[in-house]
Amino acid sequence: QVQLVESGGGLVQTGGSLRLSCAASGRTFSSSPLGWFRQAPGKEREFVAGINWSGGNTYYADSVKGRFAISRDNRKNTVYLQMNSLKPEDTAVYYCAASSTPLAGPYRYDYDSWGQGTQVTVSS
Repeated sequence: QVQLVESGGGLVQTGGSLRLSCAASGRTFSSSPLGWFRQAPGKEREFVAGINWSGGNTYYADSVKGRFAISRDNRKNTVYLQMNSLKPEDTAVYYCAASSTPLAGPYRYDYDSWGQGTQVTVSS
C-alpha cells in the first residue's frame, strides 16, 4: 500500500483559496491513479477530483468543476488540490486516496490507500 499524509487545510473566508498537498511513500507512486474525496459532518464521503498516473487526465465532481484543480508531481511523490472560489458548502475533511489498479473512477471502492484527512473550513 501507499502511505499518504495530507496538509494545507485551514480556515478561509468565502471566495478564498487553499492548496492541499498529499505526500506519499511506499509502493510506486508514479503508477497509481490518485483522488481527493471529502466528508462533511453527517454526510457520506464524496468524490472531489481524480487524476491518472501521468497527470494527463483529470476529472471532477460537478460541484467543484471550474473552481478546483488536481495535479501531481511524481518526482516529489505529491498530489495537490488547488481550491479557488471556496464556498461554505466546501467545508469538510478532505482525504487523498491512491488506487492499486491502473484505472480508478469516482468511487470509494476504486481506492485502497487513504490519508488521515485535513480539515477545510470556509466561513461565510
